[in-house]
Amino acid sequence: MKKIIVVGNGMVGYKFCEKFVALAKDKKFQLTVFGEEPRPAYDRVHLSEFFQSKDAKALEMAPREWYEEHGIELVTDERVTAIHRVSKKVTTSKDINYKYDYLVLATGSAPFVPNIPGVEKKGVFVYRTIEDLEAMLSYAAKLKKGRKKETIKAAVLGGGLLGLEAAKAVMDMGFEPHVVEFASKLMPRQLDTRASNVLQEKLESLGINIHLSKATNKILGDKNITGMEFGEYDKIDVEMLVISAGIRPRDELGKTCFLEMGTRGGIVVSDKMQTSDPEIFAIGEVALYNQMIYGLVAPGYDMAGVAVNQIIGNTDVLMESDIDMSTKLKLIGVDVASYGEPFMPVEKGYSIIYENKTKNLYKRINISHDGKNLLGGILVGDATDYNMFHQIYLNGLPIPEDAEELILGSRGEGGSSFGSVMDIPDAAQVCSCESITKGDICCSITEGDCQNLGDVIAKTKATTGCGGCKPMVADLVNETLKSLGKEVKETICEHFSFNRQELYDLIKVNQVKDYDETLNLFGEGHGCETCKPLVASIFATITMETPNKQVGIQDTNDRFLANIQRNGTYSVVPRIAGGEITPDKLIVIGEVAKKYDLYTKITGGQRIDLFGAQLHELPLIWKELIDAGFESGHAYGKSLRTVKSCVGSTWCRFGMHESVTFAIEIEDRYKGLRSPHKLKGGVSGCIRECAEARGKDFGLIAVDGGWNLYVCGNGGATPKHAVLFAEQLDDATAIKYLDRFLMFYIRTAGPLVRTAPWLDKLEGGIEYLKKVVIEDSLGIAEELDAEMQGLVNKYECEWKQAIEDPNMAKRFKHFVNSDDTDDNLVFVPMRDQKMPKAW
Repeated sequence: MKKIIVVGNGMVGYKFCEKFVALAKDKKFQLTVFGEEPRPAYDRVHLSEFFQSKDAKALEMAPREWYEEHGIELVTDERVTAIHRVSKKVTTSKDINYKYDYLVLATGSAPFVPNIPGVEKKGVFVYRTIEDLEAMLSYAAKLKKGRKKETIKAAVLGGGLLGLEAAKAVMDMGFEPHVVEFASKLMPRQLDTRASNVLQEKLESLGINIHLSKATNKILGDKNITGMEFGEYDKIDVEMLVISAGIRPRDELGKTCFLEMGTRGGIVVSDKMQTSDPEIFAIGEVALYNQMIYGLVAPGYDMAGVAVNQIIGNTDVLMESDIDMSTKLKLIGVDVASYGEPFMPVEKGYSIIYENKTKNLYKRINISHDGKNLLGGILVGDATDYNMFHQIYLNGLPIPEDAEELILGSRGEGGSSFGSVMDIPDAAQVCSCESITKGDICCSITEGDCQNLGDVIAKTKATTGCGGCKPMVADLVNETLKSLGKEVKETICEHFSFNRQELYDLIKVNQVKDYDETLNLFGEGHGCETCKPLVASIFATITMETPNKQVGIQDTNDRFLANIQRNGTYSVVPRIAGGEITPDKLIVIGEVAKKYDLYTKITGGQRIDLFGAQLHELPLIWKELIDAGFESGHAYGKSLRTVKSCVGSTWCRFGMHESVTFAIEIEDRYKGLRSPHKLKGGVSGCIRECAEARGKDFGLIAVDGGWNLYVCGNGGATPKHAVLFAEQLDDATAIKYLDRFLMFYIRTAGPLVRTAPWLDKLEGGIEYLKKVVIEDSLGIAEELDAEMQGLVNKYECEWKQAIEDPNMAKRFKHFVNSDDTDDNLVFVPMRDQKMPKAW
C-alpha cells in the first residue's frame, strides 16, 4: 500500500482529501494529513463570521469523524519541520519520522508583516487564523475594560480584500476603524480608481476612516501600540493594529530540501502540480504556477484535483494554463466584483462605464474593438449581474449590438438584455471553486434525485466555496425544476427552508417570541443579512412590535429609524397625514431645520423631508418634533408611507367627497403597519385624480354614490396603474375591504414584493382577490378583520419609544464606547441650503 502524506490541513489540503476520497475508491493508498493548528480544516473565506458566532466548529470543513470514516489519519497540532527526499521521509516538530511514497505540500501562505520599527509591540496582530481572532478579542476586552464612554481607535494596515474584511472585524469589536493603505486607492489589484472612489465613499459613510498613500514609518508606544507614524507631522493615534498587507507562500520546506523555487518565493510546479521532485507535489498558495501565486480558493481546489488525478494514475488531467481570477464578495455589506480583464489597455478594447454617486453604484464593462466580446469588468454597489457577466466572458457568449445595453438595459423594450440562465452552454463552469458546470447542476435534478437547491448543493458542493455563484445556481435549479413541471419552492435563505408565507404561519401558530427562538425551532446556523430583517418584518406584521424590540436583526434604516444617505447622514421625515399641516407645525419644522442645519425638501408624498442629520442628532431632533405633536413618518421602513390627498370638496369646486378627512383617517389607521414592501395610498375627491390614487398600492376616487377602490398599483422604475377593485363604496365598507386586502397581502406576499407584482403572480389574479376579500371565499374574512384591528390597536410611535427609554437611545451614537461625533462630514452650498460634497 502506497503512502501519501499531505502537509497542511487548510482549505486546499482538505479539498485534496475530499477529491481523493471521491476518485481513489478502489486504489490502495494510505493517506496521512498534518496540520499545525489544533483543529481540523476550516473555512478561512468566511473567517470574519467568527466574530459574530464565536463558534470555531461552525467554520469546520468537516469534523474529525469524517477523516476517520474515510480511513484518513489526521494529525493536528503537529508541524512538519523537514523533508528528506533521498529516504522519502518527513520529520515533525515532535521529532517523529514518517515515510511517504508521494508527498503533497499544501502549506498555504502566511501574512506578510512589513519590517516596521515597533511591529513587535503588544496590540499588533495579523488576520489569518482562528487563534489570531481569539487573541484580538482577548486584547480588545482588556482595552475596553472600564472605558465605556471612551472612543478606542484601531487600524488595519492594508486596503485589499483581507484588509477590508479585517476592518469589518474591528468595527464588530466596537472600535473606531481606520484603514491604512500604501497605494492611492482601495483594492488596487481588483478596482480602477473610479470604482475604488465609489467603494471608499460607501465605506466612509458606514463609519470606516480611509487613509490612502500612507507609508508607515514607525509603530508608536512603549510596550503597547499607541499610534502609527507616517511622517514627521503625520500620524494617527490607535491602540490596536491588524496587519493585512498581503501574503507570502509558506515555502520553507521546499527551500530546505532544495526544490526549485521562484525568485520571489513559491515552489515551482508543472501543469501536473509536480515540483522538481516528481514524487513531491505542491498545491494552493505555496505553489508557483505560470510564475504566479494564486491567492483564491478556486485555483487551489483545481490544483488539488490535478494532484489527486496524477497520483492515482489519471495522468492526462492537467492544470489549465489560463486561470480565471474573477472574484465576487460582499465587503461590509457592499457588493464588489471583478471578472476577466478589469483594467482595459487601449490596444485590447474600450470601456463603457456607468456611475451613480447618489447610490454608490459603479459598473464597468470592457468590450473588444469589434464590439463582439465582453473581456471583463468591475461592479461596485450592485453585483446582481456578476454571474451572467462572468458566463458571457468565460464562454464567449454573444452580447447586444449596442453593448451599453448590458449595463443600462434595452432602451426599446425595457428590462434585462440577458437571455435565460438556461441559454448558457451545459459545459459552462458555474461554480469556479468546485469546478461545477451548468450540466452538473441540471443533471443532478433531471438524472438524479435532487428536488431543491439544498439537495443540489449537498450533491455537487456548488456554492460551498466563496458563495458568489449562489444566485445563478438557484436560478438554474428553479428553471430546471420548472422545465420538468415541478413546483419551485422559493426559500428565504440557506438558514430557513421555508418561504416567507410558511415562516409567517409557523411564527404565528407557535407564538414564537423572537428571532433566536425562530432560528432554533425552524432554522439552522447563525442567520444572515437576508433572513434577519425578513424575520423582523414578520414579527412586526404579526405583533406590531417596533424595531426597538429586536434591534440586532433590523437592517440599517430600521435599526436607526431613519434613512441613511450617501454621506452617512440621515433623513428625518415626520408624518403629515393626508398632507394636512397647521401653520404652527410648519413653523416647528422650520425651526428644527434651522437649528440643526438640515436641507429641507417637500416630498412627492406631501411631506417635508429633512436631510443631513448626524446619528447622535436624531433623538434630539425627534424629541422636539414629538413634543410638538409629530410622529414617525416611517419613511425608512417597509411599511405605510403616506396617503396622499387632494383638497376635495372642502375647497375644490369639482370635489365630490371630503378626500382630506378620509385620507387622514386611513393614514392614521394604518400608520406603523409593517408589510413585505413599502405601502403608499391616495384619496382623490373626484375623477380628475389630483392625488394620483391609481398610481398607489391602494387608491380611492370619489364618484357619485361613494368611493371607487383601486388596488395594486405603483410608481417607481416599473410603474403600473392600480386595478379597479370595487365601486361606489361607503367609508366603512371601503376600510373593511382595505383591511382584508392589506392583511391578505401581508400574509401571502414574498419578501420585498410590492402589491403590483404580487397581484401579477397571484393565481386567479384580481378576480380571485375579489372573491377572497369581498365574497369571503376562503372563510377568513373575520380573521383578517380581527388581525388588522389588533394591529391598529397596538400601534406605538417607535421614535417616542426610543427617546423615552435611555437603553434604546444608546444606539444613536457614532461610536459604541464614546460620545464623540463624526467630524469628517463635508457639505457645500446649494441654493441657499447645503448638500454633501462629491468626492
